[in-house]
Amino acid sequence: MTEQDRLFEEATDLIIRLRNDPTSPVALEMISQWRARSLDHEAAWFEASEIFGLAGNALKRSRADAKRRSGPSRRSVLIGFGVGAAAFAVGREALPWAIIQARADYVTGTAEIAHHTLPDGSRMTLGPDSAVALSFSPTQRRVDLLAGMSYFDVVAGNDATPLHIEAQNVAATCGDGSFDISIDGPTVSLGVDRGVIHVGVPQSPTRFAEMLPAGRWMALTNGADAIAQGVRDTSEIAAWRDGRIVADQETVAAVVIRIARWLPGRVVLADPAISNRRVNGVFDLSQPLAALEAVVHPFGGKVRQISPFLTVITPI
Repeated sequence: MTEQDRLFEEATDLIIRLRNDPTSPVALEMISQWRARSLDHEAAWFEASEIFGLAGNALKRSRADAKRRSGPSRRSVLIGFGVGAAAFAVGREALPWAIIQARADYVTGTAEIAHHTLPDGSRMTLGPDSAVALSFSPTQRRVDLLAGMSYFDVVAGNDATPLHIEAQNVAATCGDGSFDISIDGPTVSLGVDRGVIHVGVPQSPTRFAEMLPAGRWMALTNGADAIAQGVRDTSEIAAWRDGRIVADQETVAAVVIRIARWLPGRVVLADPAISNRRVNGVFDLSQPLAALEAVVHPFGGKVRQISPFLTVITPI
């Protein structure tokens, strides 16, 4: 990575942090100090701000002046595509991921799939960019999915204590069966391969709860605010273990997040018009960039790899 690319990556990280909390005095002070380090830092901030729709927001130098300092850049071609202000990043941010790692018992990296045997003999297949924390005792079998995705093959406990999985505010309980669960932004998706699982959102006003038998899938967004569900062949449950992502009326944003776990760095969905569109299909994870293109192209999206560590989805 060139020095110019590195500074652009850092500027992008700062912009994403600012998007997540626009009024944070810590983020604003961090950005101010970073930009003041050098003219190259300010030029990188200008380029990233142009791309993410922040031009004119606390920028102290003109576009022409910044271009004279930074020179022509392959990144600047994105400016003409009208990325807009509603970009969001897919992938792990440094500080939250560090916190997750500190809590986790098992963690995976990009495109890494790991197999583990839990203390009760159940088997867990952890997907890429994922993390779990375990809590097992004579009276409890619990796994917290902190990030990413996992497949569980649950064995019945000697005392009939079910395995309890927490993912954001969604709880899944299984006594003897197999299922996968994935955190995709505000959406938690589940699919049952064998047996029956109980799915609930205890903190929702309705205290949503439902039983899912084999072949059923469910996607819950913002708890129980929006729920989609349907039937799927059990061979398609957790197909990511075999290098495929299967989408059935899922949002573009959720599928992009899932595929992004096979790509290094960040994937930024900078076209808000398509994030909530629904997509169907089977996508090949051996070529994740092509898979992303297949997801977004029908809705007018274009995948642009800015560097090996940053991929941006913009309008065509």
